[in-house]
Amino acid sequence: MIYDVIIIGGGVTGCCIARTLSKYDISVALLEKEAEIASGTTKANSGVVHAGYAADRKYIKRNLCIRGNQLYTKAYKELNFPFKRIGSFVVALEDEQIEHLDEYKRLGTQDGVPGLELILDKEKILKMEPNLTPEVKGVLHAPSAGLVSPYELAFALADNAAMNGVKFFRNQEVIKIRHEDYIFNVKTRRDEFKGNHLINAAGLHASNISKMLGLDYFDIIPRKGEYILFDRNQIQLRKILFPSPTKVSKGILVCPTLHGNVFVGPNAQNIVDLEDLSTTTAGLKEVLEGGQKLVPNLPIRSSIRNFAGLRAVPDSMDFIIDNTDVYGFINVAGILSPGLTSCFSIAERVEEFLELLGLNMKVKEDYNPNRPKPEHFTNLSREEIDKKVMKNPAWGRIICRCETVAEQEIIDAIHAPVGARTVDGVKFRCRPGMGRCQGGFCRPRVMEILSRELDISYEEVTKRGEDTNIVLGKTKDRILSLIQKEDNKS
Repeated sequence: MIYDVIIIGGGVTGCCIARTLSKYDISVALLEKEAEIASGTTKANSGVVHAGYAADRKYIKRNLCIRGNQLYTKAYKELNFPFKRIGSFVVALEDEQIEHLDEYKRLGTQDGVPGLELILDKEKILKMEPNLTPEVKGVLHAPSAGLVSPYELAFALADNAAMNGVKFFRNQEVIKIRHEDYIFNVKTRRDEFKGNHLINAAGLHASNISKMLGLDYFDIIPRKGEYILFDRNQIQLRKILFPSPTKVSKGILVCPTLHGNVFVGPNAQNIVDLEDLSTTTAGLKEVLEGGQKLVPNLPIRSSIRNFAGLRAVPDSMDFIIDNTDVYGFINVAGILSPGLTSCFSIAERVEEFLELLGLNMKVKEDYNPNRPKPEHFTNLSREEIDKKVMKNPAWGRIICRCETVAEQEIIDAIHAPVGARTVDGVKFRCRPGMGRCQGGFCRPRVMEILSRELDISYEEVTKRGEDTNIVLGKTKDRILSLIQKEDNKS
């Protein structure tokens, strides 16, 4: 089969492009190198929907961010992903920083960012966010800023795209691309795919994909950011808190999540290794000290996890969204912050390029933009739970005690249109393993359900894909095998 469009990369950008194109009467395939979509930058992301005032006016990411923020309202209604506009503060701790905040407000208002307000009244500021340091001199309040669960957004986009005909292929790392007679031949480690148009949304690996077609005009720098996550409800924040930014990053923020936790991070460290997700003592100390400048009473003894993510930073420091010299090939690369905010407007830009290339963009008669809201035990009333359990006992079996996740939620996650295939895939779809014990209680049960629902052995169940098997076999069998080997030697 020759697809009209092939998308390389199953992060939030690739999934958003896939969902946007799924409305048209064209054939679309998405290739993801990992066992699960949203396994890269999307997974370890701050989850902030930015207002749009921060990026320099010379960058296209500024306008795409402002437009993308606006598009979230409609997308949220259609796709039912976790999202809430709670507003953000950029915090000035020194008098001279006030001037910079005022300039952000002036330019942002000119460019259409709604509701920007420079607040200098400390009493008003601390009433709006009681946990903020009393050393605050002023804040820039952006009420249109919000929180989203980035991986749950990606799942919603992928599921809706699949519902509308997009084909998702996982465990498909691209190793070679040929362009002959206006057809792209994309070879992976497992298969080969053909398409008339090719979109490179490969994140950290985007420059390598581009070079496969002889296009060597940008480089991607992996920038590591470390985070500390605190147990839910140990501290309640009302606003997303940013320090006054530097030239390198927006700084170490203190931020609530949509599930009741608070985190601090990220820091910013340019590295070389595209797989380095390690955390360091020095890095976590930097993150914690940065967070305490904004919120002195962080519950440091209630940390439940630290982790790191990698951002794909282009040498231009701006999004690369190019209709290239290779006919039909579109680079969507270097989608650093505010890429999550901009995903819907980036997809619009790709639509425009494909129209210019002459692709027949006729909307399907049966296109359905809506994705049903996943059901979660914690969102149900007692009466609803009673009714569900009477019809289906799996709703009454709690697999994860920390997050109160019922067995049926895990089954639903596995059998979603682009369903979970690994322990981490289940974790990020419906949260078993996200709580205080970090999977200590529920992981064996999750493995049992994956084994049963996917009809695979326990040995085939993995944490996140290839070479992450959790068990190697039955203990007794392993011991007997070792004894037998020793006996054979003697």
